[in-house]
Amino acid sequence: MILSMTGYANTSADFASGSLNLELRAVNHRYLDIQMRMPDELRGFEGALRETISAQLQRGKVECRINYAARNPQNRTQLNHSLLLQLAAWNRQVQTTIPGSASLSVADVLRWNGVLETPDDAGDELRTTLFDLLKQALQDFSASRAREGEKLKAFLLQRVEKIEALRIAVIPHVPAAIAAYEQKLIMRLRDALQNTASQDIWDERVRQEIVLYASKIDVDEELSRLSSHLVEMRRILTLGGAAGKRLDFLMQELNREANTLGSKSVDAEVSRSAMEMKILIEQMREQIQNLE
Repeated sequence: MILSMTGYANTSADFASGSLNLELRAVNHRYLDIQMRMPDELRGFEGALRETISAQLQRGKVECRINYAARNPQNRTQLNHSLLLQLAAWNRQVQTTIPGSASLSVADVLRWNGVLETPDDAGDELRTTLFDLLKQALQDFSASRAREGEKLKAFLLQRVEKIEALRIAVIPHVPAAIAAYEQKLIMRLRDALQNTASQDIWDERVRQEIVLYASKIDVDEELSRLSSHLVEMRRILTLGGAAGKRLDFLMQELNREANTLGSKSVDAEVSRSAMEMKILIEQMREQIQNLE
């Protein structure tokens, strides 16, 4: 299915040693950008959390916010004494080498990765609960993105049909414009050439002018390419998956053909149709930026 890069999920869990709340939110982004917001005591899980999220997402700016409240923090968390002694030794060495340098504060020490330890049994429970919570959040998050993606898909298909209708409406205007030009040219040249050229020469001159004019306003190639691009859009939207970049490229191609159609137009209705196409293409381009 087509997935939006915009999504939201929020899950919570209570367990023996505390409670967890995990929130996922995402907006569109060119690449996958994961930002983790969590307490320091959970930083040891960050790498695995990132890997779990990356396995399911390909693009988007994702924020994962985790709040943890321990029930008995005095029984759950303890100082890593060996690391604490090592920090004290490093602190003395730095002050000896660089006299006047600031000493580590209590806050600095407590923020140091690994200084605060969680007992193994509590840590295992915390890890299991945390990743179960992330799994549930990702399921809800994916469902949210899928619902939004289906809305965007319907929006895009509606615009595709409108562009196709405009394309079909343009087709008869080109022969009509050529026929109108031919009549206008005949009237214009009749007086100029009637006394100076034979009928054969006159007919040949008109024919040449008509061929030249027709080649200048011929948009068969543009209309054909528009049709091909619209068919490809339907195929991509039906196929699903990570389609954002491919659809964004198609928007460039559709816009190019619509511009050429407008520049070749000698008919007010064709010009209007080309302008309407460009408006619809821009509407699609804006929404495609939200697709994965």
